[in-house]
Amino acid sequence: MRCPTCKSDFDPTLTDTLPFCSERCRLIDLGRWLGEEHILPNFPDPDGDEKPENPIAENHSSSPEGDAL
Repeated sequence: MRCPTCKSDFDPTLTDTLPFCSERCRLIDLGRWLGEEHILPNFPDPDGDEKPENPIAENHSSSPEGDAL
């Protein structure tokens, strides 16, 4: 198996830190995530730009009580 941090080949039966070869490589990877060197891609939601319906505003504007004032 190959360590994703240091790229060295190692025997996976000899470590408890899979997929890393050592605790050191595991902590280096964690530091990269916390330092935002590694990030997950952000795919925009195609429906996210639509405005949500506001039933309260629609009901309030067409209320007969609103016309009486």
